[in-house]
Amino acid sequence: MTTKRNVLVTGATGQQGGAVAHALLTRGHRVKALTRKPDSDAARQLASAGADVVAGDLGDAASIQKAASHVDAMYLMGNSYEAGTEDETRQGIIAADAAKAAGVGHLIYSSVADADKKTGIPHFESKYLVEKHVAGLGIPYTISAPVAFMENIVAPWSIDALRQGTYAFAMPARRFLQLVALADIGAFVAALVERREHVFGTRFDVAGDELSGEEQAKILSQAIGRTINYQEIPIDVARQQNEDAARMFEWFDRVGYDADVAALRREFPEVHWHSFADWARAFDWSALERTSAAS
Repeated sequence: MTTKRNVLVTGATGQQGGAVAHALLTRGHRVKALTRKPDSDAARQLASAGADVVAGDLGDAASIQKAASHVDAMYLMGNSYEAGTEDETRQGIIAADAAKAAGVGHLIYSSVADADKKTGIPHFESKYLVEKHVAGLGIPYTISAPVAFMENIVAPWSIDALRQGTYAFAMPARRFLQLVALADIGAFVAALVERREHVFGTRFDVAGDELSGEEQAKILSQAIGRTINYQEIPIDVARQQNEDAARMFEWFDRVGYDADVAALRREFPEVHWHSFADWARAFDWSALERTSAAS
């Protein structure tokens, strides 16, 4: 029988942290959900699901150390899009130091796949700086480094085009990209918590599928029930919106993620990995279709 752990989850009211918190709760673990907004709807939903919601900020060492006391494991993640890359690194280091001071027995840091390979992408490099700091603290740790989220398809920057029948992305239509479902990230982190000493000192690039933009559009068409066409966004247009993201798209096209999907499925069967088709079939597209019909 799996030992039930006490786990502190940072970023718990966000997409990725929320997926981790819910996966842990589903597996019967006790969750402290750290958030800057304990009165938010997301925080209340976590509390209803059984989490102990606590207030804290990654930049405030005292609040992290207090929240991390008497826990078996801590899941640490930053957000460069909110904080900026420099603050993401600063906050990550502060929080990791606080975890050590609190005596956390297992620190799981959420990075990004291939951040350890000198990509030159600012929000990859900012996470890798935290990775290196975590590795040098002398405490048990594991790095969970996911690839691009399948849920980016329905993110605010993608959804309007999708409603009009277009999947728009800044990569050639036939270039492959690795993807992972948020639910699988949550289940994977839960597996790390449960495996504990068997994954200490290990870095995992985490992916569930690999396919081209054209293939994604075909799968979306089948899942949604109407034609979705792939459209390549010119990299210059992407650069006008965000330089960091443009560098990432260029790296996707030039190099790309290289997680060993087959090995992950073999070594972590308890995750029940989603293919992109699995994810698309399970997603509730009714809201998208209602919006399209009304527009």
